[in-house]
Amino acid sequence: MPQHQKNKLLIAVDGPAASGKGTLARKLAAHFSIPYLDTGKLYRYVGYQILKKKLDPESCRSGTALKQAVDIANKIRPEDLNEKALNSEESGRAASIISGIPEIRAALLEFQRNIAKSPAGAVLDGRDIGTVVCPEADFKLFITASLHARAKRRYKELQSMGLSVIYPAVLEDLQARDERDELRKISPLVPAFGAIHIDTTDMDEAAVFEKALSIIMAAA
Repeated sequence: MPQHQKNKLLIAVDGPAASGKGTLARKLAAHFSIPYLDTGKLYRYVGYQILKKKLDPESCRSGTALKQAVDIANKIRPEDLNEKALNSEESGRAASIISGIPEIRAALLEFQRNIAKSPAGAVLDGRDIGTVVCPEADFKLFITASLHARAKRRYKELQSMGLSVIYPAVLEDLQARDERDELRKISPLVPAFGAIHIDTTDMDEAAVFEKALSIIMAAA
């Protein structure tokens, strides 16, 4: 176990949608008994609330809609992230759009950093954890997988939730999200300096966890 685990262990896990970063982050947090935050749920919550207000996420780039979105972001509570509706494709698409708006990202930054300040440390996963939210993280992992592998995972996940989906639509949606994440001007999806890359295309959850854990334990 790393020596700094005695005091604090901060792990940043970044990567595109359905790469397996969330599953890995949860497993690492459970293993080290430290808090976990899926930062994507913050954006999903704001997106979900925007949709409930009958607003177009694209309209949140300026004006009254932007003010409402920022107000929602500023008032998020940890318990808000447990809503099942946040897992819907509609919430995901809305989150992907509003996550490119600087004012919304700024409003959510403090919430994320407060989790990272936990005395024991934390595991955070998202798109800009190692680059923006926690550049001081002890470990920065960048989790990737091929587009088709990720689409198949997402398709199966949605089916298991009882949702009616078609694979081509899931594939197209993931590709669009990748483009928005990688091309946005603020906090684009890029590996942090010194990040360790793990390609999960041909790996199951257990293998990904064991590989990440071995990397961390090797620093002992």
